[in-house]
Amino acid sequence: MSLSAQDVELFEGSRGRLEAVAYRLLGSAGDAEDMVQETFLRWQAADRARIEQPVAWLTKVLTNLCLNQLTSARARRESYVGMWLPEPLLAGDRMLGPVDTVEQRESVSLAVLTLMERLSANERAVYVLRAAFGYPHEEIAEILDLTEANCQQLYRRAKQHLAAGRHRVQVDQTAARNIVAEFLAAANSGQTARLVELLTEDAVSVGDGGGKVPARSTPVVGALAVARLLRGLFQAVDLRRKVLGGSATMYAEIVNGEPAVVVVVGDRIVGVLALEVTPEGVAAVRAQANPDKLARITRLWSASPPAEPLLDRW
Repeated sequence: MSLSAQDVELFEGSRGRLEAVAYRLLGSAGDAEDMVQETFLRWQAADRARIEQPVAWLTKVLTNLCLNQLTSARARRESYVGMWLPEPLLAGDRMLGPVDTVEQRESVSLAVLTLMERLSANERAVYVLRAAFGYPHEEIAEILDLTEANCQQLYRRAKQHLAAGRHRVQVDQTAARNIVAEFLAAANSGQTARLVELLTEDAVSVGDGGGKVPARSTPVVGALAVARLLRGLFQAVDLRRKVLGGSATMYAEIVNGEPAVVVVVGDRIVGVLALEVTPEGVAAVRAQANPDKLARITRLWSASPPAEPLLDRW
């Protein structure tokens, strides 16, 4: 069926929210874009005159497409090379969706997106729709074809699974730059002790290279072990440049609500080190180096002039 200008306008007015729902459900910007496009095709083919609540209809279609995608994505991740991390997004990306409340910000943090991999598909959907978008359980039940009581139970269960997360420090651009600057100075100093002082005792480092960039296949745990890993990374100049493809420049940005080191070679982001900052120190370093997961963040980063680099010609 052909789309009227009003039909197109209605969908485009919902696109940002649909992308944000899909990203939280899938942890992948690329997959989220695909699911929103598929929702558009369903909207185009539907008998729209019979749809009484278009926004609710679009949300239902998108959510169920994402649930199907989650099933196949998890099957693919069983053969994924190394550790899997969500796709990072820069502050201001509309795909992050609402970040006004603590719960909304938490739901899009890399820590929680990673933890959500442990949830069932329905638990994840209920949590995202309720915590991040404020849907009442009655509407969630209609979207997922479940009972309201079942949705309430799934939400409680999801919150229990995610409760193991730490209290993270909210940062603005200035604070993020200061945190990243201190972290880079310590990592580049070659002194393990300086890094250990910034890390929590049980700090963890996780890297995702997707089999395309070298990365450890298991997490590194403990402040001293993480500090030694980072010191070695920053001192291995020849190996580093061979892997990155040239001399790199480092910037401080906010990624998924957390301060992050953005590593740039030429006009490409080749790595993102997101720092999970707690009142006790940096509790986790999540390094995304899989080029397949850096396309969107590169596009957004390239669209606006960056701040002054913190480290040039690394």
